Amino acid sequence: MNNIPLVNTDQLTKGSAEDLQQLQHAQQDMRNAYLNGFPGVVVSGTVWLASALVALYLSPTKAVWTLLVGGVFIHPVSMLFNKVLGAAGAHAQSNPLGKLGMEGTLFMIMCLPLAYGLSFQKVEWFFQGMLLIIGGRYLHFATIYGSRLYWALGIGLGISAYLLFSINSPSHATLLVGAAIEVLFGLVMLTILRRRKSSL
Repeated sequence: MNNIPLVNTDQLTKGSAEDLQQLQHAQQDMRNAYLNGFPGVVVSGTVWLASALVALYLSPTKAVWTLLVGGVFIHPVSMLFNKVLGAAGAHAQSNPLGKLGMEGTLFMIMCLPLAYGLSFQKVEWFFQGMLLIIGGRYLHFATIYGSRLYWALGIGLGISAYLLFSINSPSHATLLVGAAIEVLFGLVMLTILRRRKSSL
């Protein structure tokens, strides 16, 4: 995945160059520990797919709880996925980007009651709200992993949420779109990761 050019390297002072180098090392540590974050994206997409099937064959209300409860298991399953694939599944304790990841997770959790409240107005709005929340969370992954691809993922989820809301999309359709976007981006990330490893 493409690294983000944070500043013009021609204008760096000695101190800022050292800060940039430390940031790049921190991002590399996160990429190595979590395989660029692709396992989490794929696992999240799988949870959205499971919720879509529940909405389609059982009820949208049950799908709400499927997505919420399934979301609890995204992190532990992703860590297991990382370790199975040979990654550490843990970053260095001194890595400041780890705190940024935790802060983003806490912010996302604080937004969940807002999305759940929407479900009492119209259950379909819950899933579209969740697309916005998760899309917003992915945006700061661009800094954590140093990859523009997370900007595309976050913006794609956000735009999809708006369009699905505009056309009064049913719950299962919103869930399927979310699942497709996440799994697709996860597979793209995996492909890029494999190509980089094969070129080393």
